Amino acid sequence: MRLLHTMLRVGDLPRSIAFYTQVMGMRLLRTTDRPAQRYSLAFIGYADESEQAVLELTYNYGVAEYELGTAYGHIAIGVSDVVATCARITAAGGQVTRPPGPVQGGNTIIAFVQDPDGYKIELIQIEE
Repeated sequence: MRLLHTMLRVGDLPRSIAFYTQVMGMRLLRTTDRPAQRYSLAFIGYADESEQAVLELTYNYGVAEYELGTAYGHIAIGVSDVVATCARITAAGGQVTRPPGPVQGGNTIIAFVQDPDGYKIELIQIEE
């Protein structure tokens, strides 16, 4: 077994695709439009779905925003340099909500950014 994807409901599909591709550096892998069922999908990621888990962005026709709820936490992305990644994200128009620094009680360097729908994305510095 392996994790295939995580689905996020978004209020503006082109805006979300632009954020994840232009700000977060992912690739648009494929899209599906289902007018009869009133939804559209976009699959995005850093590699093809056959290689690693991706994000499925779901736009339900006519729904501009969602309540995120209290159970949802965040998406985590490993990066080689959190400080440089935050600088690139900020320069591309993204919002860093927790600046780079060590995790509470540890040494791992993390930061948080937020997508246009309010979803949190944790950046974790990893050695590649």
